[in-house]
This record gives sequence, C-alpha cells and structure tokens, in this order.
Amino acid sequence: MKLVVQVKLMPDAVQAAALGATLHAVNDRANWVSAVAFERGVPREYELRKHTYAELKASGLGAQAAQHTIKKVRDAYTTLKANIKAGNLGKPGSRRRSKAESKPIGFRPDAAHPYDDRCLSWQYDARTVSIWTTSGRLRNIPFTCSADALKTLREHRKGESDLIERDGTFYLIAVCEVPEAPLNENPSGFIGVDLGIVNVATTSTGYRAAGRGLNRHRKRQLDLRKKLQAKGTKSAKRLLKKRSRREQRHAANQNHIISKTIVTTAERTGRGIALEDLSGIRDRVRLRKDQRTTLHSWSFHQLAAFVECKARRAGVPLVYVDPAYTSRQCSECGYIDRKNRVDQATFACRSCGTLMHADDNASHNIGCRGEAVWTAGRESRVPATP
Repeated sequence: MKLVVQVKLMPDAVQAAALGATLHAVNDRANWVSAVAFERGVPREYELRKHTYAELKASGLGAQAAQHTIKKVRDAYTTLKANIKAGNLGKPGSRRRSKAESKPIGFRPDAAHPYDDRCLSWQYDARTVSIWTTSGRLRNIPFTCSADALKTLREHRKGESDLIERDGTFYLIAVCEVPEAPLNENPSGFIGVDLGIVNVATTSTGYRAAGRGLNRHRKRQLDLRKKLQAKGTKSAKRLLKKRSRREQRHAANQNHIISKTIVTTAERTGRGIALEDLSGIRDRVRLRKDQRTTLHSWSFHQLAAFVECKARRAGVPLVYVDPAYTSRQCSECGYIDRKNRVDQATFACRSCGTLMHADDNASHNIGCRGEAVWTAGRESRVPATP
C-alpha cells in the first residue's frame, strides 16, 4: 500500500531563494502549458509534449522538470474531467461547472512540483537531500522528521516526491510503498463503529470518543476568525495567517488517535471492523442554517480513511455497511420504529423494552451488518456438485 511521508526542509537563505524561484518558474510554465492544452482541446500527454517540450527546455527547465510539468498539467485535466463526469461540479450549465470548463486550469506560484530520483536524491544518514533547481543542483539541504518517518523513508520510499512551499517553509512529500500485513481471513466477529458529531465514534466494544472537546475547539476557532476578520488590521491578518489550518491539524490528530484505538482493539481481539457508508450524506441531509457549519466541519471521511489505512497495515478486515435505520432498529429484537429513538442519546425499543445509549445500539447494528456483509462476500458461488 502507498503512504506519504512529509519532511521539513531547512535550507539557508540562498537555498530557500533558489527553491522558491524554482517553484515559481515551473508553475509559471505549467500555466503556459495549460493554456496550450486548453487551446488545442487537451490532447494526450505525448501530443502535448510535442507542442510544449522544446519551449520548456528553451526557457531554462531541465529535461525531467519539463516532463514533469507537462505530466502535471495533463493529470490536472484528467482530474477535472473525472470530477465533471462524477457530477462534483454540478449539472451541465451550472455556474460552477461552466466556470471550470470555460478557462484553462491555473496553478498557484507555490503549487507542488513532482521530483523523481533523477533530480532528487536522499542521504538518510546525514539527513540531507540533493535537489535540482533552476539555479543548478543544490546539495546538502538538511531535512528533519520523526524517527519513524525516517525509518519508513529508508526502508520503503519508492517513486516521486513533491516539493511544496507553505507559509515560507519548504516540505518534501515522499511516496512510500509499505507492505500490507496478511489479512485475517477468519475474524471472530466485527466491531461496529457508529460515526457522529456529538460522539465522533462509538464502537460496539464500549469505546466512545466524545466530540465535545473537538466541537468546543472548532467553535472557539470560528469565533476567533470572525473577530480577526472583522477587525481587518495588518496584525489581525497576520494572526489569521499564523493560525490557518490549526483547526484542521487538531481534527486530524484526534482522528488519528481514535482510528488507532479502534484498529488496535480489533487486532488484539481478532475481529474485523464495520463502518457506515456515509457517501453523499451532506447532499442528502437538510439542516437549519445554524447547523450547516457543524455538518460541513464533520470529518467523518478522514476518520474512515485513517481507520481503513491502519486496518490494512494491521491485516484487520474492514467492510462498509448501509447505515439505513441503524439508529431506529433495536439491536436486541430487530424491531424498527422512528419512535424508538427518544432523543439524541436515548434508545428505547417500543417492542421489547430494551433501553440503552442510542449510539451503542447503532454500533451493535452496524457490527451485525458487517458480519453479514463479510459472510456474504466469503460465501462460495460455485454450484454444488450433483
């Protein structure tokens, strides 16, 4: 499986200027290639190379940098086409879709640029890199990362690495091919995971990750952003920039902790994990205006992705189940009724009288459905021998 490892570069002033100039140069040329591609109806990569490669070389880019610039542009158009086909940019004729289709794709001056092993080399013992720039090859640029990240780089790095600039700091994001653990083909059961906003995750084993602290943090960050934006001074804008992405980092850290706890429990007990398939829930659910910020800040997809990644590394089976009626169905007798859900936290079955926390009940239903999905997928479809 593929993982990415991010390392922070620590160049001196001259090296930083060269790296910044390189990113600006390749992205400026990428904008030109994008305009050529748009003008010619977005041809295939080989044909686009015939129209742009010589000009890129003449402008000072190296051979590999020119190739990667062309491929980056072509990949961007491929992604745009896929988003349009999937309906992610709206219906035909919508304002958002028309805007995307009516002009060439643009690249920011500090957008990421890919490097392969011909223009980037790693010295793991010295913790330095040698990298191509428009000013020539820069050698012995120090980088820093955790011990685990360095071990992953040393043992599994394979493929391209992206150079990015974020708030004046340069990073390399390296692709690593990490082997997966053997899958547990015969799990002793499935842990159901109910995802929510009040409780980020509730499992059928009794683990509950309360969302109170995370929601308070988001509310505090939102109020602070409103105050700073209303103030509008230079110092306020500087503080806004400094605090950017803080909420995202905090939420990602919480999701890593929760996902690790879930997967570790499943690995230790020899069970699989069942998650709700919540694809498209933001389009299906209708909420009041004051609740929309909370819904759109809900990072359920990121948490599910973290659980899936950790499960694959640990060899833990994972299945996605239909979440329909999991909050209304009694996990004891199977009776489904809207009135079973008394309030957000209370479930009381109208048939058998079972009383429990609503999220616990839903997690048990998800676990049962996960076991059914796994069994159905494992069943032999070969006709019986007469």
